Amino acid sequence: MFITKKHISRRTVLRGAGVALGLPLLDSMIPAQTPLARTAANPKTRFTGIFVPHGMAPGWWVPDGDKLNAANLPTIIQPLAKVIDQTVVLSGMWSRSAEPPEGVTGADHWVAAAYMAAEKPKKATGADIHNGITIDQLIAQKIGQENLLPSLQQAIEDPGANSSNCGEGYSCAYTNSISWASHSVPLPMELNPQVVFERLFGDVQAKTPQQRAQRRDQDKSILDSITQSLASFKKDLGAADRQRIDEYADSVREIERRLEIASKSTGEINQEGIVVPTGVPDSFDEHVKLQFDLQALAYQADITRVSSLLYARDLTGRSYPLSGTNTSFHGGSHHAENPDRIKDYSLINRYHVQCLAYFVEKLKSIKDGDGTLLDHTLVLYGTNMGDSNQHLHYDVPHILVGGAGGKLKGGRHLAFKTKTTTTGSMMQSILGMYDIKVDKFGDGNGPLPGLV
Repeated sequence: MFITKKHISRRTVLRGAGVALGLPLLDSMIPAQTPLARTAANPKTRFTGIFVPHGMAPGWWVPDGDKLNAANLPTIIQPLAKVIDQTVVLSGMWSRSAEPPEGVTGADHWVAAAYMAAEKPKKATGADIHNGITIDQLIAQKIGQENLLPSLQQAIEDPGANSSNCGEGYSCAYTNSISWASHSVPLPMELNPQVVFERLFGDVQAKTPQQRAQRRDQDKSILDSITQSLASFKKDLGAADRQRIDEYADSVREIERRLEIASKSTGEINQEGIVVPTGVPDSFDEHVKLQFDLQALAYQADITRVSSLLYARDLTGRSYPLSGTNTSFHGGSHHAENPDRIKDYSLINRYHVQCLAYFVEKLKSIKDGDGTLLDHTLVLYGTNMGDSNQHLHYDVPHILVGGAGGKLKGGRHLAFKTKTTTTGSMMQSILGMYDIKVDKFGDGNGPLPGLV
C-alpha cells in the first residue's frame, strides 16, 4: 500500500511545442491509503516478442537439469545470469509452422511471420497472403487499447539491405514483419529509432510534424519546450517522485543525444558488412540498445504495453564484431557440423543473448509500482530453427524472462521430448498469462505442460 497526500492521474501528460511527455508511475499517482491493485495505476503486464533467425549452436545452449544455476549455465545463456531467477529456458520445442511444405526445400527461409502465430503461412506473393494473427496483437487487443500506442513494432535490419527479400513463391511480407494484426495485415517494423522516438513523444494534437522537425534542426531537446511546466509539476511532489522524474528526464535527454549521433550516419557499407540507411546507427550494438531503451521508456510511461523486435532477417550476411568473431550470421549458421565452426557460431548466439540481457536488466532497474518493470513484463526470445545447418525446426531454443505480473516462476529449464510439443502450445500458455482464453492456438494442442 502507498500512502500519499496528493493524487495525480496516471494519464498525466506534459505538453509543449509538438511534444507530449508521458510520465512514469509515481507514488503521487496512488490515492492515499488505497492498495495499488485497486487503483487505475495498478501496473499491467507488458509483453515483448523478439525473433532471431538461424537457430543456435547445438550443444552450447541447453542447460543441465530442470533448475537454472547462475554458476553453471551453458555458454550462450550465461549473459542472463543476473536475471536467472526470472528466466525460463525451453528446450525440445517444435517450430512445425516454420517447416517447408512437403517436397519443398528452402521455403523455411521466408516464414519469420510464423514465429508468434504458430501457423504455416500460405504460399502466396499477392493480396491473398495469409498468416495467423500473432500473440502480440491479441495481447494488444486485450491490454493496449487505452494506451497512446496499442503496440510498437521495431526492427534492426532494413528489408532490402543485405538479404534476399523473399523467394520460393513467398511474399516479402512474411519476412518483413513478425507482427500480424489480422490474417492478411502485417504491421510494419520500424527500423529508425528517431521515428520511434517521435511516435512516443510527439504530440498527436500537433497539426503538422513541422514543429518537431524544426526543434530537431535547432538541436533542442523535447524537454526544452516543457521546462517551466516540468518544474511547476515537480514542485508539489515528494522527494522520491522528484528523483524519479529527474532520472526519467535524464534518460530522455541521453537517448536524444544518441539519436543525434545516429542522424549523421552516411548510409554506406559499415564494418558489419551491410548498408545502413541514413539516420540509423551504424552498429548493431548501438541500434539494438537504442530500440530497447525506447521500449523501456515506452513501458515506463505506459505509452504502450506491447512490443516486438526483429533482430535480423533470414539469410542476413551481417557480422557482429563485438561477438568475438567476424563470421557472418547466415554463413556461420551453416557450420557443416564442424565442432570448431559450431563453437565459433555460438559466439554470435551468445552476443545476441547478451543484448537481450541488456534489455531485461534495464527493466529490472526501473521501479514500477510495487515492483520493477521486469516483474511486470514477459519477454519472449526465440527462433524458428534448431540446428540451422540442416534447417531443422525441432529442438528449437526459446527463452522467457520476466515475472509476467506474478504468473511466471523463473529459474527453470523445461525440457520436452523432440518433435512432441509445438510452439503453438507455448503461445497458448502465454496468452493465458494475459487472461486470454483460447481452446487452441496455431498448431498447438493445448497449453504447454508445466509452464504456468
